[in-house]
Amino acid sequence: MTVLAVAGTIVLLSAALVYWVSIWWLLLTAFVGLNMLQSAFTGFCPAAMLFKKLGIQPGAAYK
Repeated sequence: MTVLAVAGTIVLLSAALVYWVSIWWLLLTAFVGLNMLQSAFTGFCPAAMLFKKLGIQPGAAYK
């Protein structure tokens, strides 16, 4: 759950940055989207691994 919450927060933040700062922030949105897509197919998620090392319990999607 934490991974999805962080990903959603970054997407919303980057959308706000596109609106108020620069169109180049769409690269951050694309990066997050591509990472979520590859994670869906491979099961490999660097954020989930990092959170696990920090002691944060994985959500149902990454058990």
